[in-house]
Amino acid sequence: MKKYIEERAAEIASYIVENNATVRQAAKKFGVSKSTVHKDCSDRLIRVNPKLATQVRGVLDENKRERHLRGGLATKQKYKNHL
Repeated sequence: MKKYIEERAAEIASYIVENNATVRQAAKKFGVSKSTVHKDCSDRLIRVNPKLATQVRGVLDENKRERHLRGGLATKQKYKNHL
């Protein structure tokens, strides 16, 4: 794997852990796709930094458990602003 990809994976994972960020937030911050963020954090990072990979997996799992709540809040906010 190319060095810059390893570095990007580590940077993205650190950002997610430090900011409790979602995949979408990380993708926007680093100017890459959600698929790239997911691939970096799920597949590539485990080879580069297993400890960080475990930490980021915890944040991503937590975000996955909460995503239905975030969707409901976004819809509520959308209709609240229209009234």
